[in-house]
Amino acid sequence: MYAYELHQLNVAELLRTGEQQRTARRAALALRAARRAQRHDAEGRVGKNRSWFVRAA
Repeated sequence: MYAYELHQLNVAELLRTGEQQRTARRAALALRAARRAQRHDAEGRVGKNRSWFVRAA
């Protein structure tokens, strides 16, 4: 019975680790997609440094 319980604990830990990795990967992909979509925006981003000439909205 002890070996079975250890096996169940190991399985549960592997499932948690897998879910954490999938969540992290989804978040990274979402950030990448947001950055990509922002690059293709019609309006430019206004810079923080006012001495630079950037395209404003």
